[in-house]
Amino acid sequence: MEEFTASERKSCSTAHASLAALGVKLCELDLLAPIREGVKVPQKCVKYTPFEKMYDCFIAILAGAHGIVEINAGLRADPALLLAFGGPGCAEQSVVQDTLDACTPETVAQMEAALDQILGTHSQAARHDYTQALQVLDVDFSGLHCGKQAEGATKGFFDGAKNRRGRQLGRVLATTYDEIVIDQLYPGNCQLVSVLPELVEAAEKRLQLTPEQIARTILRVDAGGGSIENINWALGRGYLYHGKDYVGRRVKKLAQSVTLWVTDPKRPEREVGFVEEQATEYVRPVVRVAVRCRKPNGQWAMGIVISALTPEIVLSQLGLPAPLKDDPEAVLLAYANLYDDRGGGLETSLKGSKSGLGITHRNKKRFCAQQVLLQWALLAQNVLVWAREWLKPVVPKVAKLGVKRMVRDLFGIRGTVESEPSGRVCRIWLNEDSPVARCYLPAFQKLVATRHVCVLLGAT
Repeated sequence: MEEFTASERKSCSTAHASLAALGVKLCELDLLAPIREGVKVPQKCVKYTPFEKMYDCFIAILAGAHGIVEINAGLRADPALLLAFGGPGCAEQSVVQDTLDACTPETVAQMEAALDQILGTHSQAARHDYTQALQVLDVDFSGLHCGKQAEGATKGFFDGAKNRRGRQLGRVLATTYDEIVIDQLYPGNCQLVSVLPELVEAAEKRLQLTPEQIARTILRVDAGGGSIENINWALGRGYLYHGKDYVGRRVKKLAQSVTLWVTDPKRPEREVGFVEEQATEYVRPVVRVAVRCRKPNGQWAMGIVISALTPEIVLSQLGLPAPLKDDPEAVLLAYANLYDDRGGGLETSLKGSKSGLGITHRNKKRFCAQQVLLQWALLAQNVLVWAREWLKPVVPKVAKLGVKRMVRDLFGIRGTVESEPSGRVCRIWLNEDSPVARCYLPAFQKLVATRHVCVLLGAT
């Protein structure tokens, strides 16, 4: 390899030197090739192609920008970061906005097809070994506030806020791997109960699930999607369904058939009990567990967990010993706790998207533009998850970092990027005063070793 003197190398400071290392890795993988080659925006190219302008938006999301307008003050002023990601330059933010506004339903479909290819190649969920363990897919809705003039903006449920308008985000998460499989945008008055089969079928297509793999997949759904029709659809398709009942009136009626309530030792305000009434309305045998919690006003809040899982499977998923299947109280609590695990999976993922990647702050008036933006954010979040896996063998404690801390701390280390006259990045200097840089230096060195890029500590 040709060596260059210090005077021949170009050096640029950056607020995201550690993110530059990730950019080098993504360029090596040519991760975005399916988008570059398959996604067409009906817009003429003046200086930058539509892909290059949307690529700028992707880099800005990874750098922590919560608004497209931040591209001007952030990414355009950071040539070192652009160089590491292989960008030819950076478009002005209004030009990026125009490109997103030019997206059509065909662009959205092309973007989804490109993501099918990318996740099929790089996703851990797509390579899951169903012979060794069950796959877990969590499905839920989350409200996204937006202006009244935006397409699809209607009144709906938005975290209890009255008279708010917005859209709904439907998400399918491969919980074992913390990977987003599907993010789909819906009008604000849409509910999960009406689109659950659509979301699940989209996930099946993206993961290329066979009937045998579906039979080894736990589908965990919030009460918002737990109608009898949806549950029977999932059971008839072969899924191991685990979710809550949809209708409140039916919940109260079924809870009355419980003959023995067991107090949760970890949550004394909560009690669980088996529903004694026969579940004749479902196409496959299910177990129903009533869960009630005492509210501040003294009344009970109730829910019914409906599960097609056997006690052995439930205990195995929680890492509990198999002999506990003969302990009715332990089995009861296990069914309830397995549903509770959604909080550490899907709900944490949504919080990471909102606080770490700012998906609630980038609002486009056009529906297609917003959907494309969500797809870029989906890819950004999955890239962070994959980066965590790449770094974990060298520095295991990176596994504890969530999306927000990865964006803010891990990939927000200041430093300098050195490049050769050809434009190839050859050295990345991380701020030697940063404790995060000192801790993760070996992991960053390993990340770019195959590209012959040196990562070092130095003064900035």
